[in-house]
Amino acid sequence: MNQKQDNQYVVLARKYRPQNFDDLVGQDALVQTLTNAIKNNRLHHAYILTGIRGVGKTTTARIIAKALNCIGLDGKGGPTPHPCGVCENCVAIANDRHIDVIELDAASRTGVDDVREILDGVRYKPVTARYKIYIIDEVHMLSKSAFNALLKTLEEPPAHVKFIFATTEIRKVPITILSRCQRFDLQRITIEDLTNLFKKIAQNEGIKADDEALHIIAKAADGSARDGESLLDQAISLGGGNIKLETVKEMIGLADRNQTFDLFESLLSGDIEKVVKNLNTQYKNGATPMLLLQDLVNITHLIAKTKIVPSFINDASLTESEKDLCKKLNGASIAVLSKIWQMLLKGISELQIAPVQIDALEMILIRVAYSAGLPTPNEILTDVKKNSNLTQPQIYSPTPVKRDIKPIENGSAVLASVEDLISYLEKNKKALMAYSLKNDLSIEEFRDGFMKIAVSERLQPDFIMSLHKIFEELTGKAWEIDIIRGALGETIADKENARKEEDKRNVSEVPLVRAILEEFKGAKIDIATRKILSGEIDNNNINDEPEFFSEEF
Repeated sequence: MNQKQDNQYVVLARKYRPQNFDDLVGQDALVQTLTNAIKNNRLHHAYILTGIRGVGKTTTARIIAKALNCIGLDGKGGPTPHPCGVCENCVAIANDRHIDVIELDAASRTGVDDVREILDGVRYKPVTARYKIYIIDEVHMLSKSAFNALLKTLEEPPAHVKFIFATTEIRKVPITILSRCQRFDLQRITIEDLTNLFKKIAQNEGIKADDEALHIIAKAADGSARDGESLLDQAISLGGGNIKLETVKEMIGLADRNQTFDLFESLLSGDIEKVVKNLNTQYKNGATPMLLLQDLVNITHLIAKTKIVPSFINDASLTESEKDLCKKLNGASIAVLSKIWQMLLKGISELQIAPVQIDALEMILIRVAYSAGLPTPNEILTDVKKNSNLTQPQIYSPTPVKRDIKPIENGSAVLASVEDLISYLEKNKKALMAYSLKNDLSIEEFRDGFMKIAVSERLQPDFIMSLHKIFEELTGKAWEIDIIRGALGETIADKENARKEEDKRNVSEVPLVRAILEEFKGAKIDIATRKILSGEIDNNNINDEPEFFSEEF
C-alpha cells in the first residue's frame, strides 16, 4: 500500500512548492523584510499576506512557520531565515502534520464558534515547537462576530503564539484586524520569472520544451505560479511528455501569434478584406474569438508603450516576434492607437452578449479597420486650411471686459464699473450675491457712491442691506442705492449672453471657421474655438482640445 502511494504522481504545483525563502519567486521585498526580522529578533505577533490566487500566500505562511520553529540538524538551532528542511519540525510542517502549526480554512469555518475553538487553545504552550502558529487561509471569509472574537487575542497574544493570515480580498478584512497585523502584498510573478521557473522544472523533469511555448504558458498564468504549473502539467500530458508550441496554442486556444500580428497590421492600415480573410482563417484553425480580441488589445498596448518608452523594446518579457512588430509599426500615431484601443475594449463587452461571437468579432474588426483610415482632427483642419487657401487662421479678438479694481492711497478702492463689483464678489467667494447682481436686477445708473437699479421679485430681501455693507467695506464710504419701480430692464446676464452670441456670429465669419462649418454639417462653435481664434490655443495642437468642435446628430 505504501509503495503504491510512493509511486503515485504528484502534480507539479505540489512537487515544486517552495520550501524556503530562496525558492520563492518574485517576492524579493517580502523575503528581505522577513529575513532581517528573523536575524534581528524583531518578530511580529501577526502577519497578513495578500495577493492573487496561486502567488504563494499559504506557501509563504508555511515557510515562516518553518523558519520560526526550525531546530537545525543538531536539534539546538533557533529561528533562522534558512530553515534546514530536514529537522523534525521542518518535515512535519512541510507535510502539514505538525501539532503546533494549525492550518484553518476560513471559507469553511467562518463562525464565531470556530474562532473560539482557536482562542481556547491559544493559552496552552506548544507541545514540541518553539511557537504555536495559526495559519488562517481566506481570512476575509470570517463572519463579523468571528472577527470581533479574535480582536483582543490578536492584539495581545501570548509570547508563544503567532498568527499568519492569508487572503485574496484584503479590502474585506476589517481595519481593526489589519491594524494589528504586519501586512505583506505578494506581487504578481513576472512573465520572465515564470518562464525561467518553467524552464527549470522542464529540465528537472527531463522534458524537452519550446521556449516560445513556455513563454505563452507564463503569459496565460497571469502572474500565478500555481496556475502556470497546472498549465505546464496539462501541456506535458497533451504533448506526450514534451512541451510543443503548437500543442500549447491549441490547449490555450490561441491563434498563431504571427497571424495575429498580420491581423493587427491589416487593422492599422485599414485593409478590411485582409482583416476578414485573416480572421476567418484563424477561426477555422481553432482560434477563440474572445482570446483573439484580448490579444489584439494587448498588442495595441504593447506598440503604444514601446512608442512612448522606446527602451521597453529591449525588455526580456518580449519575444523576438513582438520586438520586430513594434519596430515595424513604430510609425503609428498615439492618437490612432488610442482610438483602436478604445474600440477594441468596447468590443469585449459587445462580444460577451453576442449570440454568435465570431460574427460579432468580424463586425468589430471591420469597424476598427474602417475607422483606422479616417484622418485625425488636426489632419482635417490642415486639409481644410489647404483647400481654403489659408495658411493661418484670422485671429478674432473679442473686446476685453474690464474686471480689475483700482486701489487708492487710503486702502479703499474706486469702483469704476459694476463689473469691478462683480469681480470683487466672485474673488471673495460671494457667489450668490454675484449671481443676484447679474440676474435679478438691472443697472440703470452706476457711478462712484451712487447706484440706481430696478429689481426682480426673485431678489432676496436682505440683498440690498448686504450690498450696502459690501460698498462700505470696499470703498470706505456709504453708498446711495436708489430702487426704482417698474419692469426689470436688461440684466448683466442678458448683456453677457448677447455678447457671447455676437462673438459666435463674428467667429463664424472667420474664413477658416466658415470652411470648417461647411465641412462638418451640424457642427457648432464651442468655447475652445474662440480660444484658438484669439490665440489662447495653438491651432497646431488641436488634438489636445476635445472641445474644439462638437457635433449634433
